[in-house]
Amino acid sequence: MLNFVTTNPGKVREATAYLDDEVRQFDFDYPEVQADDLGTVAAEGARAAYRAAEGPVIVDDAGLFIDAFDGFPGPYSSYVEDTVGVERVWRMTEPEGDRAAAFKTVIAYCDGEDFAATPDPVDRAERRGQDLAADDRGAATTDEQVREGDASGETLPVKLFEGRVPGEIVSPRGEGGFGFDPVFEHDGTTFAEMSTEEKNAVSHRGRALSKFAEWYGER
Repeated sequence: MLNFVTTNPGKVREATAYLDDEVRQFDFDYPEVQADDLGTVAAEGARAAYRAAEGPVIVDDAGLFIDAFDGFPGPYSSYVEDTVGVERVWRMTEPEGDRAAAFKTVIAYCDGEDFAATPDPVDRAERRGQDLAADDRGAATTDEQVREGDASGETLPVKLFEGRVPGEIVSPRGEGGFGFDPVFEHDGTTFAEMSTEEKNAVSHRGRALSKFAEWYGER
């Protein structure tokens, strides 16, 4: 059984559309590293979660990437939403003239085994050299514990799958969704104006899940 590390049951429901009944929710508060790309955050979360679950896991990380701000807020989207607010992001974007943006999701898979490097990259944490100690399964709660390293000196490989939806930043519209959905327009409709089914049909998470499901089915 595949463990989807999330506190959001809606994500699990979306995943079952691609993975049938092979996925279940695994509630684990993994240490979230601070990094400028989604892959690093998701990969480190997957390594920590694998140690806790002692079985195959997927972890996703998502963000809004605004062209006028060189991709910001990206991995810091939740923090910006909480501190700056959704409408202020729209108001900051408006004077720039460039409203292009994209929602991105990276799904990280870890099962303790090695992978071939296709179709998507394998992250062995070469940039950070981080991993969990083999005798700290389920106990890692701080960045320091994540950086202790595997007792073998090796880093668990993680397979990464990215999904992307292009769009643009607009004035808030719609009552549904969450986060930046009201200010993100795709094909003339904001995510907040879409039903759950409509959003899932084009979602960045769904596109990442589709890539992962194809690879996982073959594996």
